[in-house]
Amino acid sequence: MKVLKFILFLVLIVVIGGAIYFGAKDGNYDLSQTKTIKAPSSLIFDTVNEYKTWEDWGPWKEEDPTMTFSYPEQTSGIGGSYSWTGEFSGTMETTDLVENKSIEQDLTLVTPGGERYPKVYWSFESTESGETEVTWGMRGEHTFMDKVYYALSGMDFDADMKEMHQKGLEGIETYVFNEMNKHSISESTITEYGGGFYLYKTSSASSKNISTIMGQNYGEIMSFAAQNNIAIAGMPFTIYNEMSPNGVVMSNAIPVREKVAIAGDTNILSGYLPTTKAVKTTLKGDYTYLSQAWEKATNYVQQYNLEQSVLKPFEIYTNDPGNYPNPADWTTDLYIPIK
Repeated sequence: MKVLKFILFLVLIVVIGGAIYFGAKDGNYDLSQTKTIKAPSSLIFDTVNEYKTWEDWGPWKEEDPTMTFSYPEQTSGIGGSYSWTGEFSGTMETTDLVENKSIEQDLTLVTPGGERYPKVYWSFESTESGETEVTWGMRGEHTFMDKVYYALSGMDFDADMKEMHQKGLEGIETYVFNEMNKHSISESTITEYGGGFYLYKTSSASSKNISTIMGQNYGEIMSFAAQNNIAIAGMPFTIYNEMSPNGVVMSNAIPVREKVAIAGDTNILSGYLPTTKAVKTTLKGDYTYLSQAWEKATNYVQQYNLEQSVLKPFEIYTNDPGNYPNPADWTTDLYIPIK
């Protein structure tokens, strides 16, 4: 009997000692991972802000293929939420955000040991090179039972969470890249282009520097127009005077309402494009796919034995990339004038 009491006394000491040890152990955690993604911050922000995308880029379905997701009417912005069931169930709701800068979310996770309520946070920092530093983190406090479980099971909670965050950020990168690379090229048609006056600057360029030169030319034209109080009358376009595998000679142009008399020392000139019949092809997507669109337009001309006019081919950038962070939304109309 004395031995039994002694054993019970030892067990009690161990239990009390364990309780004191685990109770005194700091249970607070704040874990995050950061990844630099070559995409605009607004595009990545929109991806994270919309819960319907999480099923596509999240790493959790690899670990639990039984997961199913449910979406309420509002799935983005403050008050937006979603929920899931599987080995573990839970819900997440957005509680605060700063457009294109940060997002805060409340997570409710249902575990065998009860519900847990960590806070999830995101930050999106644009870099000078046009990339975005994305940070995904989670903070909270372990319960007493959680601390005991992690200690006895050998589970490394911190390492597991960081690995999940890293995989998730890689999933976002893949998802965003796929979204940015979506594109379509319309069927070519014969139409009539209305023409008009324009300001332009002519330059030669290679495939490596064409974007830079275009940007410089349009900047100079816009500055010239502003300095001379010339009203802009349409979207920028490019006339291709010469096109070859080695490069182009191009006139970057911006429409104006009337003929402009150019005076002084300037590389900016005034031109006129008459009403013309043309083969039109439209690219929706990144400008890197323009060569494919031009190939399709040229094939159409050859297929139907159409004769090109003396006017040079040109392309019109019908929306401003500054207003459309996803290149998949950019639209360019290509014209090959014909007789």
